[in-house]
Amino acid sequence: MSIFKGSCVALVTPFDENGINFKELERLIEWHIENKTDAILVCGTTGEASTMTLEERKSVIKFTVDKVNKRIPVLAGTGSNNTQASIDMSIWAEKTGVDMLLVITPYYNKTSNKGLYEHFKAINDAVKTPIMLYNVPSRTGMNITADMLLKLSKLNNITAIKEASGNFSQIAEMAALCGNKLDIYSGNDDQIIPLLSLGGAGVVSVLANVIPKETHEMCELFFNRKIQEACEMQLIYLHLINSLFMETNPIPVKTAMNLIGFNCGNLRLPLCNMDDNNLKKLKQTLLEYNLTK
Repeated sequence: MSIFKGSCVALVTPFDENGINFKELERLIEWHIENKTDAILVCGTTGEASTMTLEERKSVIKFTVDKVNKRIPVLAGTGSNNTQASIDMSIWAEKTGVDMLLVITPYYNKTSNKGLYEHFKAINDAVKTPIMLYNVPSRTGMNITADMLLKLSKLNNITAIKEASGNFSQIAEMAALCGNKLDIYSGNDDQIIPLLSLGGAGVVSVLANVIPKETHEMCELFFNRKIQEACEMQLIYLHLINSLFMETNPIPVKTAMNLIGFNCGNLRLPLCNMDDNNLKKLKQTLLEYNLTK
């Protein structure tokens, strides 16, 4: 049974001079629930988990679980290239009450296919909470193949994958081999409808930070068999999507959130402010979509 269908926002983390801006985090949570976001992911790539301390990540996860209070599912990024660290964080997040764990492939140190399986199996065996694997080889240097996914899908807690390889031949093979065993979610906003057409369950979305209602609606149109309208929405927002990825994510989307009226604060190094020319382009795009005045 799917934890959610539709749009899960990969939420930005608002910072201030003291660390986490919890007042603004609450505002973001309520805004997403009001605007029909189907699930919330915290402490992912877009949430800048890699530049947060362990205590900050724990505080954001607990705060989000408490504030959402079961109104929609909460996912937490608990992955690491240190298997034991991922196990420890996953156990902690499970006790806190998250609905699903997002666990990325090992990065930098990487591993063999055998090591990849053992990594995920060890995490699977340590918890009872559903696990969404995260495949993003452009960031990690590791790829979960369709054959590996089939093997991993037999582990009892692995129930989903966020697929951000962009390789539709591979995604189609995953759907053919594993589509009845786990849920496949798009990790790329420009490929939501194409992935849904292969039986996907939704998207873990950067775009939804900026237009949550529309991202939810795009998925709903497809699920309600209004395929042409869903495709039109995908294409209408393509320029906005491209603008949100003109620099390394989450630099543009966090900048955009500040521009449309939220107080999400600065990025943390090594992420930095946008190039002036790109910032000008982003501002123009937001204006074109009536997201700013």
